[in-house]
Amino acid sequence: MRNDPQSKYQPFPQVDIPDRAWPTRVITKPPVWLSTDLRDGNQALFEPMDRARKQELFRLLCKIGFKEIEVGFPSASQMDFDFVRHIITMGAVPDDVTIGVLTPARPELIARTIESLVGARRAIVHIYNAIAPVFREVVFRKTKADVVAMAVDAVCYAKSLTSAHPETDWVLEYSPETFSGAELAFSQEICEAVVRAWAPVVGEKIIINLPATVEMSTPNVFADQVEWMHRHLTCRDAVCLSVHPHNDRGTGIAAAELAQLAGAERVEGCLFGNGERSGNVDLAILALNLYTQGIDPGLDFSRLDEIASIVGRCTRLPLSPRHPYVGELVYTAFSGSHQDAIKKGLAAQDPRGFWNVPYLALDPKDVGRSYEAIIRVNSQSGKGGAGYLLETHYGVVLPRPMLIAVSRAVQEVADCTGREVSAADVWGVFAAKYLSDGAGFVYRGYELDEQDGHYHIRLFVDGAGRRVCWEGAGNGPLDAATRALPGGVRLRHYEERALTAGSPANALAIIELESHAGGEGVFGAAVAPSVLAAAFEALVRAWATLYEGDALRDRADGGEVFSAECAR
Repeated sequence: MRNDPQSKYQPFPQVDIPDRAWPTRVITKPPVWLSTDLRDGNQALFEPMDRARKQELFRLLCKIGFKEIEVGFPSASQMDFDFVRHIITMGAVPDDVTIGVLTPARPELIARTIESLVGARRAIVHIYNAIAPVFREVVFRKTKADVVAMAVDAVCYAKSLTSAHPETDWVLEYSPETFSGAELAFSQEICEAVVRAWAPVVGEKIIINLPATVEMSTPNVFADQVEWMHRHLTCRDAVCLSVHPHNDRGTGIAAAELAQLAGAERVEGCLFGNGERSGNVDLAILALNLYTQGIDPGLDFSRLDEIASIVGRCTRLPLSPRHPYVGELVYTAFSGSHQDAIKKGLAAQDPRGFWNVPYLALDPKDVGRSYEAIIRVNSQSGKGGAGYLLETHYGVVLPRPMLIAVSRAVQEVADCTGREVSAADVWGVFAAKYLSDGAGFVYRGYELDEQDGHYHIRLFVDGAGRRVCWEGAGNGPLDAATRALPGGVRLRHYEERALTAGSPANALAIIELESHAGGEGVFGAAVAPSVLAAAFEALVRAWATLYEGDALRDRADGGEVFSAECAR
């Protein structure tokens, strides 16, 4: 890249509107949407769609709720011509949908275009010609008068042809192509000439579409251009003002939103921003941006993954995993601090209140996503990620000290492997740390008797090379089992919960014990078919951790030796 861009690139001129109004306005309703996926988007594909793929995408656009769909460029392609004829003759166009087609301002191409639309209930004939100085002077070598005459002659010819088919409700759309690089006064002149040539009846509107054919300025300048036209068109009441932003500077979304503030009533683009160079404006992002501001966009993206799958199949273009709203990873947090905030926000969210969850501008459920994929774990994740996966996949909520220990072990796995850690991986770490009998004593069963609210228990344990039985009594099963443990311990924490379908058993118990001398507590956990069995096994594991090593064997000596048949 050259070090002196000032010698090569000329700053884009600003628009002189001292009292511009768009900065103080807010969007309160959706625009009229036009999808050009089947025309502009199709032209930008490595391999343009065949009829079957175009039909599938057309059906999808109708299902989403588009009422205006540009379906092809019939004068440029036999495939497009045949597709337009097919959906008309087969009655595939819903009654509330208007199809449109594009044509250059050339008589023979206009004739071919209108031929393709014969028999349609309602149709948009979209005529364009380039008007910017570089096209007038370099590409076409025409004067301003020549360019205006080309547009007017094209519109008059189109009107003469459409008049022969009164069974169709004809709508004219005119685009001063390269509007983004043209003089505003000349854009006004040619658009007004086109409106006069079509001579709309009272109540009929012509679509004047202002394309950022190449995005050449910051979005505020494009908004100024649109507001200038909105203010200066003398035939404004007969015009539906439309914009067609491209994304060459990466600000097509902002340009479209600011253009609506500036007076645009209609927006053209493609579902996920497909188009020449950097693409057309992304209509899914625009619509969902409105949705997150409490405005119904009039388009249904409640099954966004299915929409993305169909679009991908039809266009054969990939979507970035970070594509706003629809990307695979856009509702996913790997960062530990993000995970913690999201987890707490989801827990606190009032289902009847406004959406207010950190880092999530949109409730994933509104576009058909589940919460299970929101938090994923890799080497950048903290305890929140591991805890979230355990909770969402297994129904396990760990006490903070256990969660910290599990998360550290999970982090080691992620660091060593360099890959994402799955929910099953996190469960495996938890199981290895808290559900294994590593200290040498293994719980084998129990016998429990109750009389008048007083419980007596016998715990059967394998350890120190033999099988022993520990007995205890208390005012509840867990109290009795705790008193049965050798060495004297105190129960600090106990919780139980039923596990979800993804777990290997249906009950989990978590125990924290401390010695009578006090000190740091230790945890034990167990899963079993019953809550009591899980609690007693967790007790033994916690006890074994508290008194591991030689001291453990000494503590176990007082137990009564029993035969294997005693255990159950």
